[in-house]
Amino acid sequence: MPTSRRTLLRTSAAAAAAFSFDWTRAQAQAETVRIGLIYDLTGPFAAGGSVASSIGAQIAIDLVNEKGGIGGKYKVAAVAADSQSKPEIAINEAVRLIDQEKIDIINGVYASSHAVPLAAKVEQQKKILWITTAVSTAVFKDKNLQYVFRAQIHSDQYGQAFAGFIAEHAKAKLGMEPKDVKVALIHEDGPYGVGVAAADEAYSKEAGLQIVLREGYSASAPDLSVLVTKLKRARPDVISHAGYNPDITLFLRQARESGLKFKMLFGNGAGYSQLDKLRAAFGADIDNFCNIDPVPAQLLDATKLAPGIGDLTKTMVTRYKEKTNATDVPPHCSMGFNQTWILLNSVLPVAKDKYGGFNPDAIRKAALDVDIPPGGTIQGYGVKFFPPGTPMAGQNERSTPVVMQNAGEHISVAWPTNIRTQDPVFPLPKSSVYAA
Repeated sequence: MPTSRRTLLRTSAAAAAAFSFDWTRAQAQAETVRIGLIYDLTGPFAAGGSVASSIGAQIAIDLVNEKGGIGGKYKVAAVAADSQSKPEIAINEAVRLIDQEKIDIINGVYASSHAVPLAAKVEQQKKILWITTAVSTAVFKDKNLQYVFRAQIHSDQYGQAFAGFIAEHAKAKLGMEPKDVKVALIHEDGPYGVGVAAADEAYSKEAGLQIVLREGYSASAPDLSVLVTKLKRARPDVISHAGYNPDITLFLRQARESGLKFKMLFGNGAGYSQLDKLRAAFGADIDNFCNIDPVPAQLLDATKLAPGIGDLTKTMVTRYKEKTNATDVPPHCSMGFNQTWILLNSVLPVAKDKYGGFNPDAIRKAALDVDIPPGGTIQGYGVKFFPPGTPMAGQNERSTPVVMQNAGEHISVAWPTNIRTQDPVFPLPKSSVYAA
């Protein structure tokens, strides 16, 4: 009888310990929010800004976890996926994250050629896709998406900034009326390039600019000499180029070799926002080129932003430089950080506290509640998502880009005029190898 009693006690204790261990483990799992991160960590898009975006996103996650997690309670576990600069792999990785990893939230996406099919796929699964970087308007236009959100700018806004800058400065800087300024629009032929070029064309026409060439090409094209020849024949004053990294390098090299001249070149994010990479390849040749993109947070005047935003930006910049040894922090780092920070601090706590959890429907409702005024994010703009039933449902209606200019090894803000950090150099100075 005593032996049986001791055995029973040992068995009961073991069972209690096992239950306690299982309960503790379940509690730990319950207190962790798992988020999938999809970026191009390899392939041509990696150096074009995707890795910088992924680093920015991870810095945001690290900062939140260091403060106790979401709402100070729920740690974030990132499950990284490499889309390898290929749309089909991006889709396969999203399916893996949803089906095998049982993840409800996917954050990231650099390329618009990935974002368009991914948005449709994740929407179909009724999971959350939180786009940090890809800009194509086609991701949202007339799709009435319910589970896909983007605080990032969209490609139509590149055209607005491009035409707005030229119209404002044509007379004073070029001594020309806007109607006399000849514009060429060149672009890679994926959703990103096509979207930017379409916006450039629409807003250039609205501003009365002359469009003398619009030409697309494959981002993987081995030779762009025919494009350069067409540009030489068209003789534009200004070129707008939407491209990634290898194709930008190829174009600029062949343009210099062929003696292509112009008054200004405008990039549109992507490879043009990777100033370190461009300077390594071209040195001072790219000085004074302009680039349209969301602003790198460190270029803004923190006194004009919400309290604490300036300190947050300094922390992001410090950590990015520590991780990469970069001399300049590219806009893509701010994009990855900013959009992820909004998700972790303005959406997920509301999903849990107001809507009962971190499931997709709770997150969707919380996202639609977001109302951040201008100046409330590290990139200066506010956040309010267009609601279901509107043409751009899921897109941030308060996002804004800027026109930046390469000022030696650093970047300046040249437009809008009210927040610029330098008077724009326009046209290119005679010292430029591309100057007309």
